[in-house]
Amino acid sequence: MQETTRKNQEFMLETQRVQLERQIHMQNEMREKMMSMQVARSRELLYWFGSFYIVAALGMITGFRRTKKPGTLVPLLPLSFILAYQADMAYGSKLNRIKLEAENILVFERDLVSLPMGVPTPATIDEARERQEETKRLNKRFAL
Repeated sequence: MQETTRKNQEFMLETQRVQLERQIHMQNEMREKMMSMQVARSRELLYWFGSFYIVAALGMITGFRRTKKPGTLVPLLPLSFILAYQADMAYGSKLNRIKLEAENILVFERDLVSLPMGVPTPATIDEARERQEETKRLNKRFAL
């Protein structure tokens, strides 16, 4: 009898371990899919902004040729920075630098990402739920 119980417990532990591993892999796969969507979004935004930049630059250069006022070219400076940022995000190493900075924050500045009052526990969740139910009950009494 004890041998059967022990084997059953071992089987349950192994099943839980496999289920946890599957959940971890699934979450990682979902994270990778979300990241790939963000990269694709950045690339699409770059195409649109690049087209706008070319049209705007041609318009500003044409305006400069007609008026000979250098002020017509001033908007090219901030637009160039924005275009360079988008290009770096879409095709450069910007995401790698962001990932490295995120790793540094997790290692050296953990307090920046910690939750206020710590990680919720089942006990704190139950307490909050009970407080919410009590508040609902009290509000119903006052509403009548």
